[in-house]
Amino acid sequence: MNGVTRRGTFRYAGAVEAAFLIDEMDVEIIADGIHLPPPLLQLVYKMKGPDRIALVTDAMRGAGMPEGASILGSLQHGISVIVEDGVAKMPDRSGFAGSVATMDRLVRTMVHHAHIPLIDAVRMATSTPARIMGAKQLGALAEGKRADIVLFDDDIRIKLVMVDGQVLVDNLKTGPME
Repeated sequence: MNGVTRRGTFRYAGAVEAAFLIDEMDVEIIADGIHLPPPLLQLVYKMKGPDRIALVTDAMRGAGMPEGASILGSLQHGISVIVEDGVAKMPDRSGFAGSVATMDRLVRTMVHHAHIPLIDAVRMATSTPARIMGAKQLGALAEGKRADIVLFDDDIRIKLVMVDGQVLVDNLKTGPME
């Protein structure tokens, strides 16, 4: 997204600055620490706050896979990319080709690298996106909402996933969480 541009001696605000200036505007960020490094994540958080930021993965098929070759787009007509350093890159490494971040990674990056409070990082991954989408049955643990729950440990590593009250992933040990 373009930021401040200069034409002759004049400077003009870009899309990024417009998002900061319009208080009612929600923003979506790929908070993987690469698309936006921690200082920029802190700036967005300071300017917009957790109720106006939605964490988005924008992830392609290489998400959760080992580093190496992948395809962006359809298997038949997509383009080859390289997944390395936590992001998909063009084969000549001239630019990013896409995100391979998972939501737990985004929350972890916001907390551990951008030093955002956990409660705010979780809000940006849950209730803010639900509000933006108008999904009244999602985004919080409350009566009348779906029983979609993710439990994670202190390092924000997924331990349990429930969708509509059904356990899909169970990595909990019999004892207390690590």
